[in-house]
Amino acid sequence: QVQLVESGGGLVQPGGSLRLSCVASRSIFSILRMGWYRQAPGKQRELVATITNGGVTNYADSVKGRFTISRDNVQNRVNLQMNSLKAEDTAVYYCKAGDWPTYWGQGTQVTVSS
Repeated sequence: QVQLVESGGGLVQPGGSLRLSCVASRSIFSILRMGWYRQAPGKQRELVATITNGGVTNYADSVKGRFTISRDNVQNRVNLQMNSLKAEDTAVYYCKAGDWPTYWGQGTQVTVSS
């Protein structure tokens, strides 16, 4: 079992930046893949970015060049740096640990609006 707690969401203007953080309740060293997903109102949850314990990253096309995922296996933390935010990035962002079994955080709201 692992509990995940996200933080860092909020309201930001278009073009602004936010840094999301996900802290795990135990070591994530053995968890192959950690990731961030998001779900906008009325839409399905979608992948934003993932990172393996070897540092291999994968991004949704819609966030490439704007978002950066990073992982700290000592602090048991996964971060998502989001730059050049757009209105369409508005969603609840969820942290995910593992492929099987899979654990999810409660989510943090990101709203991009002027």
